[in-house]
Amino acid sequence: MVQREETSTAWPRLRVDDWSDTRDTLHMWTQIIGKIRLAHAPLVNHWWQVTLYVSARGLRTSAIPHRDTVFDIEFDFCDHRLRLRSGDGQTRELALASMPVKDFHSWIMGALTELGIETVIQSQPNEVDPAIPFAEDTVHASYDPVAAHLFWRQLVQADRVMNQFRAHFIGKVSPVHFFWGAMDLACTRFSGRDAPVHPGGAPNCGDWVMEEGYSKELSSCGFWPGGGEEGAFYAYAYPEPSGFADQPPGPPGAFYSAENGQFLLPYERVRSAADPDRVLLEFLQATYAAAATTGRWDRTQLETDPARWG
Repeated sequence: MVQREETSTAWPRLRVDDWSDTRDTLHMWTQIIGKIRLAHAPLVNHWWQVTLYVSARGLRTSAIPHRDTVFDIEFDFCDHRLRLRSGDGQTRELALASMPVKDFHSWIMGALTELGIETVIQSQPNEVDPAIPFAEDTVHASYDPVAAHLFWRQLVQADRVMNQFRAHFIGKVSPVHFFWGAMDLACTRFSGRDAPVHPGGAPNCGDWVMEEGYSKELSSCGFWPGGGEEGAFYAYAYPEPSGFADQPPGPPGAFYSAENGQFLLPYERVRSAADPDRVLLEFLQATYAAAATTGRWDRTQLETDPARWG
């Protein structure tokens, strides 16, 4: 169990090894909520309609359409509640505590039924192996509220700086959003050109999912709770241009991982820096430049100054 911090810092310390059981349970819970959104929202390119977003309390969906109204769902990692709200004013709440995925799945599906939101979701998770069906999963059953709160605070910082970075791009660019498949916060820029068909290969995930996600040439960055002692920031390009891996990755501590096929910057390197925002922005900009330069993007047409009306 993670010990509560004695002092408040903007960039919290959270060792991956200290909350792995909670992380893996939360991963399954977010997959269930994401799949509920998938069941109701129309397809938006690259699966942008299924993601979650960092909120002032935790992680949330946006408004999800259902018939002629909407509903939404939010993980509150401050009061540790799951909140389900429908457009007619009805609400349902679940206290977030240690419980098997099986029980979480049963509660949320029952609550949707009570609200008249008929929902059928895929029965098992994606991008993990083994993929235990949600209704049978008694393996993942941990919830440390201190760890969940600290993870949300990590996401708040990553989301804030990544949105600053996003603002410098005037071409097609994704929101900063949380993909529950791999449990990462991501933002993706696009060159405007088609990409070769992605080979797929993610565990328990159809190749067509990756084909849709990577149908256009891109440069992507993000944060996930792995790849370092306290998680890692990452950046990659698809397709990876020749010479990409040899480009400078930005701040000290950043490096290209041949095993992962991407640049990595351990979270602890950012957290412990005198100016964490500057270090992270340097990494994001350097790795984007690596993709745009080696990939011959038309940068003059794609980049902008967010202070242009200042």
